[in-house]
Amino acid sequence: MSAAPPILSVIVPVYRDSAALAQLLRALGQQEGLAAQMWEVIIVNNDPAGPDLPVALSAACVAVQVVTCSGPGSYAARNTGVKAAKGRYLVFTDADCRPAAGWLAAMARALQAHPGHLLAGPVLLDPGPDPSDWAIFDTVRGIPQAEFITRGYAATANLACARPLFDRIGGFAEDRLSGGDAEFCRRAGRQGIGLQLVADALVHHPARTTRAALVIKARRIKGGQVATGPAARRVIWTLRSLVPPLREIRAYTRAPYSWRWRRIACQKRMALWAVELAELFRLLILRRPPERR
Repeated sequence: MSAAPPILSVIVPVYRDSAALAQLLRALGQQEGLAAQMWEVIIVNNDPAGPDLPVALSAACVAVQVVTCSGPGSYAARNTGVKAAKGRYLVFTDADCRPAAGWLAAMARALQAHPGHLLAGPVLLDPGPDPSDWAIFDTVRGIPQAEFITRGYAATANLACARPLFDRIGGFAEDRLSGGDAEFCRRAGRQGIGLQLVADALVHHPARTTRAALVIKARRIKGGQVATGPAARRVIWTLRSLVPPLREIRAYTRAPYSWRWRRIACQKRMALWAVELAELFRLLILRRPPERR
């Protein structure tokens, strides 16, 4: 007699980040309040030509499957993971996240109570014990999931929905290398599907500590804004990119951190604006491909 399929499928895209994945799996192995046979983990290797990925999970009885996706981008990889998933509910997170011990149980309760909604949990940035200026900036900027939800979208670092709902929405847009989570959620909203915060489904995310890491992220986001999607949207984002990010800086000055941290965040944001302007030139004038990492 075959075992019953799992109720939840946790889907994790990975692109050249084995070290982070090992820590994610360690956190998943410490999940509480949910029987192991109720969930599975789908790791999607978005770099099939690269080295093998670590897939050891301390909760050994939890099923872990590795699938490959040769198409570029985490959104194409997530769609591949969904195709392999057996669960009634889909839960998305990223390889560099660290879910809290009660994360999956909280999300399971919310999914069963609200199967017709997209659900998103908080993503808490961890600056570490002796943060660099760049880690301070990343922490102050944060991933304000509750605020994102008021704008109609949420980050896939902590996002979940029922499988039929995912199919109804149509999956993630595979031509997106960045911003596909916002596009997915807004497409759902146009179909009348609600988006709801699950406050006790917590995921931690280590702050990026170096300029290089923040530059890669800034370039990737800019590529998602101006190099993919409808033409009108690309034009709007191009024009917005030419304007100094004063709205963000104003938000940083009001953030619940020390004045020193807020000052550092504002300075680093302006430095990244220069990176974004250079990326606009690279994408639109030199016609180079967008950053995918």
